[in-house]
Amino acid sequence: MEKLNSKIRLTLSEQVSNILIEYIKENNLQPNDKLPNEIELSKMINVSRSTIREAIKTLVSKNILYIKRGSGTYVSDKLGISDDPLGLLALSKDKIKLVEDLLEVRFMMEPNLAFSAALKATDEDIIKLEEQCTIVEDLIKTKKDHMEEDIILHQMIAKCSKNKVIENLIPIINSSIYVLCDITKRRLGEETIMIHREIINSIKIRDAYGAKFAMETHLFYNRQAIINLKNNIN
Repeated sequence: MEKLNSKIRLTLSEQVSNILIEYIKENNLQPNDKLPNEIELSKMINVSRSTIREAIKTLVSKNILYIKRGSGTYVSDKLGISDDPLGLLALSKDKIKLVEDLLEVRFMMEPNLAFSAALKATDEDIIKLEEQCTIVEDLIKTKKDHMEEDIILHQMIAKCSKNKVIENLIPIINSSIYVLCDITKRRLGEETIMIHREIINSIKIRDAYGAKFAMETHLFYNRQAIINLKNNIN
């Protein structure tokens, strides 16, 4: 683990934050992996527990770590990326125009992610995709809010591409799903069930072009929902 350096022009907590990041990298910690507790980290880095807490607080604010009360500190699956990395949700007053622009980006990204996932997903990945797909289906069928689980499914497909850069772009996809679900009032239930299953089945049988086409179809459904909404408004 990296050591403290009095010559570096950073506060003590900032140095500790950097040391914790290096610890995560050196030990290949993955999202949702747990860090040692405050006492252990304090001894490892040779700083006070209050400094450890301050450093952890900084990393939590940067979406690198998260805290489970009564359990401990864990690596965040947000990978240091903000929930709205481009500030789109705060800047755009026209939600329909925003989701149209985000869908355009998704058309560029997600069909190719599904293509790569069909080629690179492990057997274990595919089992988890099927399980997550079922979770989303069950929520839709029982008319419960499926947005969070839907987002997780899209994250999992992207991660199956094994492209680390793409993983850091996932929040852009998430922004689109949040806004789309909000303005369409989640009316795409049956279509979502059908097309999600087609995407996952194509990935399972290693049909890259089938997975790509199914994802394109999924996005076309979303686009049509926006067009219908605009027509109703006009």
